[in-house]
Amino acid sequence: AGHLIDDEPEVAYQHTLAAKARASRIGVVREAAGEAAYAAGHYAEALAELRAAKRINGATAYLPIMADCLRAVGRPQEALKLAKSPSIAKFAPAAKAEMTLVEAGARRDLGQLEAALATLEASPLMSRSRESWVVRLRYAYADTLLAAGRERDALAWFHRTHAIDSDQITDAAERADELERGLH
Repeated sequence: AGHLIDDEPEVAYQHTLAAKARASRIGVVREAAGEAAYAAGHYAEALAELRAAKRINGATAYLPIMADCLRAVGRPQEALKLAKSPSIAKFAPAAKAEMTLVEAGARRDLGQLEAALATLEASPLMSRSRESWVVRLRYAYADTLLAAGRERDALAWFHRTHAIDSDQITDAAERADELERGLH
């Protein structure tokens, strides 16, 4: 399943279901089933599997994925509750960034653009790091600024995103070009 998850997530998910049928009480099996279900877009199943894994092994590493699953199944309020879990404080910067992205997304789902912006502004947007989590935070901030009608600010942040997005994980350059055309 681990080898297939990126290219064939549905096949990976089927493999994890076979493993779960044989070893449903092993945390890593349930975790793998949850991650594969998430990758395949089966969010309710992913949430159930990750909750089971958490019950078995007590791990909190999947809280951001669980919160994102809650968003995907139309329960952004519950995602926000999960985002406020005390364990988040102990997360590494990349995992904290994941939860910040989910929290801001849940705020957007609820039409709370200013709260989404405030959530992102409280994150390390100006980090000197070029890691993907910083790229994604900046991109989400730019996109939320645009959604809030702040085109010039969004343009500046799409440029800041593009400046550190050496792996081109976002379309920040294209979004900036599009905005520049619209502003002139």
